[in-house]
Amino acid sequence: MEEHLTVGRVAELAGVSVRTLHHYDEIGLVQPSARTGAGYRAYAAGDVERLREVLGYRRLGFGLREIADLVDDPTADALAHLYRLRGLLSEQRDRAAAMVAAIDRELEARAMGIRTTPEEQLKVFGAQLYEAIGSAYPATRRTEPRIAARLWEELGDARTVLNVGAGTGSYEPTDREVTAVEPSAVMRAQRPPGAAPCVAAGAESLPFADQSFDAAMAVSTVHHWPDPVAGLRELRRVARRVVVLTYDAGSPGWLDRFWLTRDYLPEFADVLADWPSLADLAGAIGARAEPVLVPWDCADGFFEAYWRRPEAYLEEPVRRAIPCSS
Repeated sequence: MEEHLTVGRVAELAGVSVRTLHHYDEIGLVQPSARTGAGYRAYAAGDVERLREVLGYRRLGFGLREIADLVDDPTADALAHLYRLRGLLSEQRDRAAAMVAAIDRELEARAMGIRTTPEEQLKVFGAQLYEAIGSAYPATRRTEPRIAARLWEELGDARTVLNVGAGTGSYEPTDREVTAVEPSAVMRAQRPPGAAPCVAAGAESLPFADQSFDAAMAVSTVHHWPDPVAGLRELRRVARRVVVLTYDAGSPGWLDRFWLTRDYLPEFADVLADWPSLADLAGAIGARAEPVLVPWDCADGFFEAYWRRPEAYLEEPVRRAIPCSS
């Protein structure tokens, strides 16, 4: 017979209330698989494992709806969750340590009568974009299979693929030899066990020889590169074929085509005022541009994904994982 723990014992060990465990059971988040002779909830090893994951994400600040999506992810097993939790906790620890060090420096300066500048004060909270939003990605940023199929079709017969700006590994084909490039430590830490090897580097300076790969891909990442044209030329240098998924912010009337930017975020035009047009990006590497439709039920929660689900933009998990709305 498999050993079970009573709800009271689980609450004691986990440092939560019995009422919390009852709530998790009622909403279907963690449902104990057995009952005692007296009718009380009893937790098997698998139930405890799931509870550990739920509590880990909860203590990292994730909401219960986010956590349900994470622990129900069919592509992530217990080991994947442990790696992910470890990465997120390490990032949180490092961020806290950096803030403590910055505060200590300011305290020391003030003790000597030195007033720090506004810029120096704000550096206490400074971070690269993905270091700030990367921990939210697992909840809403997943591979959209219809878009993935289109990308993989464009890869053609390529056997070796370089994925630049790879993030947590979405859209990486499993039937090819993939090498990933990702500058963010937070994103690299969330790559699942068994994912392609990942190199810490930026798109503009790839540490590979000319024509090292059959193909290079970049998915929803070009808009984060400091110099997108230089980055695309690097992809062209190291690969014989380049496949990029991005958006067109340079064509006439682009701002008015999407109700979110037209009616609620007109400032978006200023953000991308100096952004190269799609024609400029394609021309930099001699590429052609083809439209990729975003399905209304898109699984990948990027900026445009919820065009027919407007209520989603009010949800904190969605906003946290979209750079321009964070």
